[in-house]
Amino acid sequence: QVQLVESGGGLVQAGGSLRLSCVASRLTFSRYVMGWFRQAPGKDREFVSAINWNGDNTYYTDSVKGRFTISRDNAKNAVYLTMNSLKPEDTAVYYCAAREGESGVVTGKYDYWGQGSQVTVSS
Repeated sequence: QVQLVESGGGLVQAGGSLRLSCVASRLTFSRYVMGWFRQAPGKDREFVSAINWNGDNTYYTDSVKGRFTISRDNAKNAVYLTMNSLKPEDTAVYYCAAREGESGVVTGKYDYWGQGSQVTVSS
């Protein structure tokens, strides 16, 4: 059974930084596009960022461009989201997800999901 396990969330002041990690198991990791999504209280889950199999292509929602960086290490079956200049509106549960195929990384269906990691940014 495929598992995606996130870590690295926490409480940080506005302007601070956090780095989320997601480690996959029982998955041919290098074949998958990896994405990060988030869901704030009372809101729908939204796309944050994605990275293709070899890291050559990355995708970001407009609100995090220039502040967040996605990366991956296929040798470690891991994907990371480095979040800088955090704002209170970044507060959410962040989810790691995996899908085959780069087409539709923003709006398409993802095959596997992690359990989520809480990120709270205080003002």
